[in-house]
Order: sequence, then structure tokens, then C-alpha cells
Amino acid sequence: MMWNMSARSADEGRSFLAKKGGGTKKGELLLDERVNIYSDPLNKMAPSMTWTGSGLAMKKTDWIKNGVVENMRYGRYWAQEKGVDPVPYNGRFIMDGGDATTQEMIKSTRRGILVTRLWYIRSVDPQTLLYTGLTRDGTFFIENGKIKHPIKNFRFNESPVIMLNNLETLGKQYRIDGNMVPVMKIRDFTFSSLSDAI
Repeated sequence: MMWNMSARSADEGRSFLAKKGGGTKKGELLLDERVNIYSDPLNKMAPSMTWTGSGLAMKKTDWIKNGVVENMRYGRYWAQEKGVDPVPYNGRFIMDGGDATTQEMIKSTRRGILVTRLWYIRSVDPQTLLYTGLTRDGTFFIENGKIKHPIKNFRFNESPVIMLNNLETLGKQYRIDGNMVPVMKIRDFTFSSLSDAI
């Protein structure tokens, strides 16, 4: 989702941030109000370069604040076209977490699936931000608050926009590929088929 925060794509109607009939969703409530996503090159847990390759200074930037789209990425050209300052994206993001532990999330689940990793994620539709991918490295069936047994991997078809509107609980943050992402309990996540992926 974070790589698709381009203002130009939204203005040209090619992204999930484009409004039907024109304009963008900047300033609109798009996700659950608990969702806060920002980048900060000086954050000790997810540091990045303080300058872009084109010489733009990186600074702390709120992308999503309380579920609302706060900023979009503006390259130099599109910023000049729109008469605004460039807003670079540094390739790292931090999503605020919550207090719940993974064990508490499992215990509060009547029936669900514990996913420890997603991989081979590919875009299906940029206008809805629909992605497909697979589970990997440990997928487990939860029943009545307990992990019952491992299960086969799944293929999923889901949009982070839908996923982050179906948020039940936020847990501790972990560093993943240089970003800080919390453990999440999501309802109604769309698994489309079983997979033979190991």
C-alpha cells in the first residue's frame, strides 16, 4: 500500500486514492481510525537515508493519521505541475501498534487462522489495491482460543484497504524488511484456495 501513495497516480485516476469523477481521497477517512502510518528517517527502529537520490530532504511524514489520508507522494515534476512542495517517500514506514499480545489475540479467537508470514505478493488491481499471495512458514488453525494444529498454506486475494477496515486488534510492532509493522487480528480476510506451497 505504501508504495502506491503517489499523488500523480491518484490525480490521473489510476490508483486506490483516486476519487470517482476526479480528485483524490486526501483528507478522507479511508481506514480504521486506529491506523496510523508514517515515515521518519531518524526513527531508531526503522531508520532510512535523510536525502533522496534526487536531493530532496527526508523528514517525518504522516501518511495515514487516525485512518485519514494525510499525505501523498509528490515527485518534483508533479509537485511543480500542482503548485505544491515535493513530498518524497523514503521507502520505510512505521505503523503504530497496540498493547495486545499474540497470545491474547489467539485466546480471544473462537475460530480463525494464525498466519506467521505472507510471501509472493503480487498486484492484481491497482485501483482497488487488490493483491494476491501465499501464506508461508507456519499456518495454524485456532479454535476456542487455542492453536489446534498446523494447516496447509493458502492463497489469498485481499486489499490492504479492506484488511485495515476489518481490524479487530493491534499488537506489538516488529521490524519487517526495515519497516515497523504490528501484529494484527483481522476479521473476514479473504483466503481463496489451498496451496501446495511449503
